[in-house]
Amino acid sequence: MARGSNTNNRVLVRSAGKALDQFKYEVAHELGVQGVDDGYWGDIPSRQCGAVGGHMVRKMIEMAEQNIAGRTH
Repeated sequence: MARGSNTNNRVLVRSAGKALDQFKYEVAHELGVQGVDDGYWGDIPSRQCGAVGGHMVRKMIEMAEQNIAGRTH
């Protein structure tokens, strides 16, 4: 781990773990990442893995914004 890095990758809501994993594969397919269907990501370049994670975050933020906007109206 990089010096000064304090990451925590555990799922906070246990029931969300499987959904997040499925979401990761959906995003990977949307981005055209090949070879992850077997669950092994070791051959995928870190740039592509980062793109999957970044796209997941953008989509989750969009969903949260839509959820918040729906509550205020």
